[in-house]
Amino acid sequence: MLRTKKQVKIMGGKKKVGIKQMEKQQVKEDESKEAKKKEKAGPPKERKSVGIMAPDAKNEKIVGEIKKMNVLTPYSVSTKYNIRISIAKDFLEQLEANGAVQLVSGSHNFKIYKPAAS
Repeated sequence: MLRTKKQVKIMGGKKKVGIKQMEKQQVKEDESKEAKKKEKAGPPKERKSVGIMAPDAKNEKIVGEIKKMNVLTPYSVSTKYNIRISIAKDFLEQLEANGAVQLVSGSHNFKIYKPAAS
C-alpha cells in the first residue's frame, strides 16, 4: 500500500517538553548563570567622585589656565577641573559675563568658547 502526499498529513512544530525535562533545563540554566556571576565578580570598581563646586571665575590663576586653552567646551572644562558638565556650563557663562572668554558658536545644547583677546 503506497500512500500519496495527499493522504499523509505531516504535523510540524516543536515537541512539548515534559515537566521533569523542564525542571532539568531550569536547573542547568540557573547553574550556568551562577557560574557567570562568579566569574564576573571581582573587586568593585572605584567610583570617581566628581566635584560639585565650580572653580572661582574671578581667580586669576584659573583664568590664566583657561586662556591657554585653544577651544573651550563644557566637556573640556569638566574633565580638566573634575566637575560636572552642568557646573562647567555655568562656569563658562560666568567667564563670558566677566569677559574672559567669548562665545564662538553653539546652540542651547552645546556651546563653544574661545579665550578673549587680551
